[in-house]
Amino acid sequence: MATSVVSAVKNQSMPVETAPEYWEQACRDLMKQDRILKKIIPKYGSGFLVTRGDAFTTLARAIVGQQISVAAAQAVWDRVVLASKKKINPKNILALSVQELRDAGLSGRKVEYIRDLADHFDSGRLHANQWQEMDDESVIKELSSIRGIGRWTAEMFLIFNMVRPNILPLDDVGLIKAISLNYFSGEPVSRHEAREVAANWAPWRTVATWYMWRSIDPIPVEY
Repeated sequence: MATSVVSAVKNQSMPVETAPEYWEQACRDLMKQDRILKKIIPKYGSGFLVTRGDAFTTLARAIVGQQISVAAAQAVWDRVVLASKKKINPKNILALSVQELRDAGLSGRKVEYIRDLADHFDSGRLHANQWQEMDDESVIKELSSIRGIGRWTAEMFLIFNMVRPNILPLDDVGLIKAISLNYFSGEPVSRHEAREVAANWAPWRTVATWYMWRSIDPIPVEY
């Protein structure tokens, strides 16, 4: 979940500021279907999901953001971009040494992951040109074959790159926290309880998730 990019990296894969075609309809439906979202959506009504449109960048950012805070992830990402001469792509990542990536703030494990991701793209082992025709679970299965990409990272890709409308990332700490605060008065929430709440959100669970994130952090999420 990223904040705005610092000036040193403003030219790197700037977000495409166009709302998904389903966004307005989804907001209308969700406000009819869910009493909490009926209050939250108008509060942040001017915003929408933003995509960078670049598959490698989206996945690389998701790897960087695993298990660390929004602010920490952005700081590390900015240093990776600078190390890559302000152009993130598979070849530039593979050209960096392990030490250069470690100096940017990546853990040893994340260095392995981001290099494996770059190698998958560079070697053509992924069927990226077929992803638009594949269903959500099929894309998740293919992405999960890459080291360091589990279900959460694949779901972030489906949300932020492919802009799929009905993704529910139950492994996302921010989503679970937002459901807890908005629906359970801050009490702990199980995956089962979260799924029950989200049953009301279909077929727009991506949109509802985005507004849940906004409810606990007004800065729009990007990957």
